[in-house]
Amino acid sequence: QSQLVESGGGLVQPGGSLRLSCAASGFSLDTYYVAWFRQAPGKGRKAVSCIDESGDLTNYVDSVKGRFTISRDNAKNAVYLQMNSLKPEDTAVYYCAQSQVINACNMPIEGLFFGNWGQGTQVTVSS
Repeated sequence: QSQLVESGGGLVQPGGSLRLSCAASGFSLDTYYVAWFRQAPGKGRKAVSCIDESGDLTNYVDSVKGRFTISRDNAKNAVYLQMNSLKPEDTAVYYCAQSQVINACNMPIEGLFFGNWGQGTQVTVSS
């Protein structure tokens, strides 16, 4: 069974950090673009960041630039999202998903190009 599993979420105070992981099982992730999306309460799912197969290309939405860093370790079959200087508005369920659509990481990152969504991990930023 091919699946993506997110982990690393939790409750953190404003200004804190979290590192999310997206682990692939049942297949090799190294031929896929991988993106992180998030869905805040009562809102639609929105792209956060994307990384290409090699890790050479990364993109971020403006609201997280300079605070979040996406990376991947193909040997570990995983993608990560390091989140620093967290704000209450970062509170959401975070999902990872994969794509083989050429240029899927070009901005704007389109959710319809991605599939095999994980179950999500909750990130809550609150004092």
